Amino acid sequence: MAKIDDSVKKKVPELRFKGFTDEWEQRKLGDLAEIKDSARIPNIKWQKEGVPYLRSSDLSSEHIKDGLFLSLADYMKYDKITGSPKKGDLIFASGGAIGLAIYKHDSLPIYVQGGSILYVKTSKCENLDGLFLKYSFASPKVKKYIRNASTGTSLKHFVLKPANALPISYPDLIEQEKIGSFFKQLDDIIALHQRKLDLLKEQKKGYLQKMFPKNGEKVPELRFAGFADDWEERKFKDILKTHSFRSYLADGSDDGKYEVIQQGNNPIVGYSDGEPFTDYKDITLFGDHTVSLYNPQSPFFIATDGVKILSADNFEGDYLYTTLERYKPAPQGYKRHFTILKNKDLCFTRNVEEQKQIGSFFKQLDNTITLHQRKLDLLKEQKKGFLQKMFV
Repeated sequence: MAKIDDSVKKKVPELRFKGFTDEWEQRKLGDLAEIKDSARIPNIKWQKEGVPYLRSSDLSSEHIKDGLFLSLADYMKYDKITGSPKKGDLIFASGGAIGLAIYKHDSLPIYVQGGSILYVKTSKCENLDGLFLKYSFASPKVKKYIRNASTGTSLKHFVLKPANALPISYPDLIEQEKIGSFFKQLDDIIALHQRKLDLLKEQKKGYLQKMFPKNGEKVPELRFAGFADDWEERKFKDILKTHSFRSYLADGSDDGKYEVIQQGNNPIVGYSDGEPFTDYKDITLFGDHTVSLYNPQSPFFIATDGVKILSADNFEGDYLYTTLERYKPAPQGYKRHFTILKNKDLCFTRNVEEQKQIGSFFKQLDNTITLHQRKLDLLKEQKKGFLQKMFV
C-alpha cells in the first residue's frame, strides 16, 4: 500500500493500494443502486420449514442465521410487494445498531423482517461492489452520517429516504474489489482469533467444573496425579479473611507509583503515591457490586469500599483466586454480593502442593486467554485504523 500526501487536496484516501491514482467519485447511494425497504406481512403463520425468515437481530458481519419459516404461498405475496435479496446484495438493519451482511445464496428465497431491514441491490449495480459498500458503511464518515440521519427517541432508525441520500465515495470497480477483499480477509482473521478466544474461555469453564468436586462429592472428577485425599466442605465465611480498606482508599491519577484498583472489567483506574497495601502475594480483590475478581501483582490502593481485600489462612494465592472464580455468586444487580458469597458452601483441598498445581494451571490458562484477547483487540484497532485511512 502507498500513503498519499495530497489526500486533503484530492478526493483520495490517505492509504491506498499501489497502482491506483485516480480521484474517487462521490454520489448519493440511491443514484448508484436501488434500495429496498422490507414489507410487513400481516397474520403470518410460522412453520417448521419453508422460506427462511430473516430478522434484524440475525444480521452479523459474517453470516445470516435462520430459525423461523413461512409458507411459499405467503412468501410469494411478500415477493410481489418488495422482491427478495439476491446474492451479493447488502442487507442491513435499519433500527438500532446497523448490522450488516452480504447475502450469499444464489437462489434461496428469504423473507426479510418488515420495517426493520433495508437492502441495497448491489447485485444489479455495475458501479458498486457489495463488499466495498459493506465496509464503506463501517467507515467513520458514513457511520457519522447514519448516526446524524437516524430518527427516533429510544430506538434510532435509519430509513429509506436518508439511505437514498447517503453520500458514497468510491473508486473504480477493480480498486473497490481489492479494498473489499482486504477487509474481508481481515475480518476472517479477527473471526478466527475470536473463535480461539471463545474456545479457551469455554475450556476454562469446563475445567472449573471438573477440577472442583460436584455437590455432595469429596473429590473432583479431574485431578492431578499423586493426590487422593478427600476435600473439605465449609462456608466461605469460615475461611475468608477481610482486610481493612480505609487506609488504602485513593483517587487514581495519571501520576503515581502504585495501582489504584476499582471493581469491574477495567480494574486499574489510575495510580497514586503514599503508603499502599503491601502484603499482596496471597490476596484476591473482590468487587462487591460487580462480582469481579482481581489478583494484584504489586502493592496497591483501592478506589472504593466496594472492593473487598480478601485472603484465607492456608490458601495459596492463585488457588484462592481460582476457588473464588469457581464459587462466586451470579450477579444480581447492584447488590452487596459479598454477603451472598460468605454464606456459600465451597469444597477445597488442604494439600498445599495440590493447591499450587491447580492455581498454577489456571494462572497459565488465564495468561493464554489474556494474550489472545490482546491479539484480538490489536486486530480490531488495526481494522479501525484502516477504515479511517482507506476510505474518503
